[in-house]
Amino acid sequence: MNKKSISIGAFALATFFSYAQKSDSLKTNNLKVVVVSDTKFAQSKEKSGKIIELITAQDLEQKQGQSLAAVLSQVAGVEINGNQSFGGKNLGYYIRGGRNRQTAIYIDGVPVTDASGINLEYDLRLLSVDQIEKIEVMKGASSTLYGTGAATGVINITMKKSAIKDVSGNAYITMGTQNTSYTSKTSAQDFNQGFSVNGTVNKISYMTSLNSTETKGMSEAAGENFEEDTFSRVNVLQKIGFKANDQLSFEVFGNYDRIKNTFDNSFDGIIANADDLNNTSLSEQFRIGFLPKYNYNKGEFAINAGASTINRKLNITNTWANSIDAYNYTGRTISVDAFNKYLFNNQLFVVAGTQYLYFDMTQKDAYTDVAREGAKFNLLDPYATLVYNSDFGFNLNVGSRFNTHSEYGNQVVYNFNPSFSFENLPLKVMASYSTAFITPSLYQLYGPYGNSELTPEENATAELGFESQLLDKKLTINAVGFYRAEENTFGFYTNPSNFASNYINIDGTYNAKGIETSIRYNLSERFNIGGNYTFTQVENQLNRLIPKHKGNVDLNYKFKRGTFGLNYQFVDKRSDAYYDSNIWATQSVNLAAYQLVNSTISYDLLPNRLQLFGAVTNIFNEEFQEVIGYNTRGRNYKLGLNFLF
Repeated sequence: MNKKSISIGAFALATFFSYAQKSDSLKTNNLKVVVVSDTKFAQSKEKSGKIIELITAQDLEQKQGQSLAAVLSQVAGVEINGNQSFGGKNLGYYIRGGRNRQTAIYIDGVPVTDASGINLEYDLRLLSVDQIEKIEVMKGASSTLYGTGAATGVINITMKKSAIKDVSGNAYITMGTQNTSYTSKTSAQDFNQGFSVNGTVNKISYMTSLNSTETKGMSEAAGENFEEDTFSRVNVLQKIGFKANDQLSFEVFGNYDRIKNTFDNSFDGIIANADDLNNTSLSEQFRIGFLPKYNYNKGEFAINAGASTINRKLNITNTWANSIDAYNYTGRTISVDAFNKYLFNNQLFVVAGTQYLYFDMTQKDAYTDVAREGAKFNLLDPYATLVYNSDFGFNLNVGSRFNTHSEYGNQVVYNFNPSFSFENLPLKVMASYSTAFITPSLYQLYGPYGNSELTPEENATAELGFESQLLDKKLTINAVGFYRAEENTFGFYTNPSNFASNYINIDGTYNAKGIETSIRYNLSERFNIGGNYTFTQVENQLNRLIPKHKGNVDLNYKFKRGTFGLNYQFVDKRSDAYYDSNIWATQSVNLAAYQLVNSTISYDLLPNRLQLFGAVTNIFNEEFQEVIGYNTRGRNYKLGLNFLF
């Protein structure tokens, strides 16, 4: 990215900003934003004692063409490593210096995870962003409401819902290039298409949605003349709802998600060894759910019940035996969360519930056979949260969960979250202290390196922050400082005398601290600009692929028949490591900082019927690395059509 380009871009942006400010005098409607993540029931964001990042349907529309990982990576405090790499590249979730196992992911109120994985984590590559309605991201220890894994954050995903009219839907197709910074192919090699039909007839609502993605044209590993890898995904979602009356309703859902890709070998310092087309991966997910809700005079009662199966098949080249090894994994999960909100009065309510979780797994390969009968456990967790919203600005959210595990026993977590909104000042101050736990996975307990003596990893987070709305609520500013401590961290130990290996709990405490701040200025209903900055500092033991400084700036303009968006992202240098087979030792490396500029535009060819959109990513063709030895995307173009009916 040269200085001349930056100067021209800055001048154009400033001119556009000035013109929009003068030419658009429409008033901004400041609607009350509703969130659910900190109570499990809808409440005004103004009464929440947390900074909950809300990605709305409108936000997702303005980010058309981006993956779910890329969208989440623009949230303050969130780094999704791999979002700019080849589509089949595995993802790393680094929220507040944590790792994948410390992030809980919920879809329509039901936790999702791969019970057969090394960690109890979920693969976000399984999801299509085109089927998502909105996302809430709540950071900090949140096990009181969300149980295991909610140590650094919760990603609450809501899938699209049925329209009110009898029949509604859309069909779309997107085509794009797939280039690194040193290739410039113009042919379409990234395809995404799908459709949705939904509506409401009398008391019954329905939705059927299908999406498919195919990507080629890029090698996962970086190197000269490497073979292209491929990635494909299929998503099928079916929802049926029934509203018996104003009090009772329920929804059932079922979905099938499949990803299939080729991948390369791990980088080991010898570039020629990384390229491999024999390595293949196939993941299939089946999910079903039942979500009844009942409203009564003093509150609400709900059950979020779901079951899922994830099957994974890996074929990996064995260079020692000159063969291909097959690995088969199956993980099953059942979750039933029954919870009730009871209103004592207009200022005080309590949320009480019990969550049951069951996990089992199998693993079969040439070396290991883990049977389901010996690799299973369950959790039964009663919990309660009390919420007080005074009429003088003071709010309090306090609660606790009693975790009972079939293998390791009991665990207690809690949260304390007061906040205060000043009456004569546009200012809300917030503080919290909360704890969380991460249960050992089935693989860590019963796999080939399992250790049945493992106990939960423990986390605690303290926060202090503020939020302010100025200029007739057109300008919103917030900032949060946090300090996180983790104990009993899961590690991997190899005995130097006999080379026996197993998972362990590491003694000691590891700390992470940081600041997250966001700003958003709505000049009018048509034009807004905002950004965020994240500072994260972690101890050396945790410091891998975590940027110390990260920032985003975005500009959005809505004209008469379309939208225009511009986004800038800065990611600071990061530490990485790899095993160098030349010297039989782990080598540490530093990855350089990078910055990206992306742009999107949409235009209604036929209002409310046919929409055209386009996107340019990495406009200045920045060359960078997310992970040592792997490719990242250069400048690429996308063009799509969306037909609505």
